[in-house]
Amino acid sequence: MNRYINIIFILLISSTYAAEPTNLDELLEQVKRERVEEKEALINRESKFKNARNEQKKLLSSANKKLKEEEDRSVSLKATYESYDIEIKKQKEILDEKMGTLGELDGIVKQIAAELDSIIDTSLVSAQKPDRDKILDILSTRKELPSYDELEELWLLAMDEMVESGKVVQFKGKIITAAGNEVEQDITRIGVFNAVSDGRFLRSLPESGILMEPGRQPGQRFLEMAREIKSPETGIYPFPIDPTRGAMLALLVQVPDLKNRIEQGGLIGYVILIIGFVGLLLAIERLIVLFITARKVNEQLQKEEPDENALGRIMLVYKNNPEIDAETLGLKLDEAILKEMPKLQRGLWTIALLAAVSPLLGLLGTVTGIIETFQSITLYGTGDPRVMSGGISQALVTTVMGLLVAIPLLLFHGYLSSKSNTLIQILDEKSMAYVAILAEENRRKVFGQSSQHQNVKKEDKSKPSAADSDEPEFVIPDDG
Repeated sequence: MNRYINIIFILLISSTYAAEPTNLDELLEQVKRERVEEKEALINRESKFKNARNEQKKLLSSANKKLKEEEDRSVSLKATYESYDIEIKKQKEILDEKMGTLGELDGIVKQIAAELDSIIDTSLVSAQKPDRDKILDILSTRKELPSYDELEELWLLAMDEMVESGKVVQFKGKIITAAGNEVEQDITRIGVFNAVSDGRFLRSLPESGILMEPGRQPGQRFLEMAREIKSPETGIYPFPIDPTRGAMLALLVQVPDLKNRIEQGGLIGYVILIIGFVGLLLAIERLIVLFITARKVNEQLQKEEPDENALGRIMLVYKNNPEIDAETLGLKLDEAILKEMPKLQRGLWTIALLAAVSPLLGLLGTVTGIIETFQSITLYGTGDPRVMSGGISQALVTTVMGLLVAIPLLLFHGYLSSKSNTLIQILDEKSMAYVAILAEENRRKVFGQSSQHQNVKKEDKSKPSAADSDEPEFVIPDDG
């Protein structure tokens, strides 16, 4: 069927492109020629199909043969694998039996290498000797047993770290300043505990092995030691060490200093400081005034002539009123003492008031800080304690500041009050002494006049008249 369709298709094509016959003979010749050509084309196509079929049969046969060979090879390999697997298990059992404690040694070496690696990474010696821990990285991660040379290198590295921990070494190295600049300076390393450069302490950065200056430094006396250790005069020199190998120095940056503490107190904290400053100035002024006054009063006690001081003015009142009675003199002296008292007690009430107000302001700061803390809890919850730290810091700092201001002011007030009361007591004692002296003088005057009057009367009674006697007159003094 397909053959006839192809023939018809070829005839149609041939009729389309061939030359048109002019008679029946040409038409017959054309048909015969085309028939022969068609047979040749069909024979060629059939030959190609047969050749292709034979080739496919050969390929199929070859593939089946190859498949058979691979299947046989697979069975052989599987048998070999099973035999090798059995042998591997036997050899592993033999290896485990012969290794004995070598397996434990491998675990111990890995553990020691990992621990020593963390120590080396954070050690100050690594800034002087970088890239020391390559063998440690290999031993802590490799699955094979370490060799004898590797174990010896591990031991030497641990010994080197121990030896360097007891040395004070100076070397040149790169540091990062507090401003963030990388510079090369002379570094003094004190064992594995501290490193200083240009009089400032350094700490190690484990990720880079470079030393850096922390944002804050220890106290001034430690900085002086750091400056002087660069060229000490003796073989033994005092110096502070950080046993945590820089951890304490790193934590020092996070500890707030006095300025930060004051800032945590907020506005109330500054008010408390102003009150304390004013109270301190007033207390110092009163202390100086009372000290000078007490010195002048003590000097006046040794003199008879009044000077320009509190006791001298009391004495002047006594000197200027010699003829008045004791009661009037006492009133005048009391008036003079009352005039001196404000000068001696000036500012003491203000100091007492400031000492009483400062803890109240501290309590106010505590209350406002707690309110702020609860507001933070309401808004953000209690998941992050740092959210509440601001209010708690204000609450505690203001309380401390209030007490630190109140306690010295109370002590100053007590001392100054005692000092002023002592001076007032001296003035009272001297005024009473002057009144007593005047009263004694007046009593003597009164008794002296009365004695003279009695002597005159006795003389009149004992005197004889001229008419009665011509003897001379004698006056017997009255001893009474």
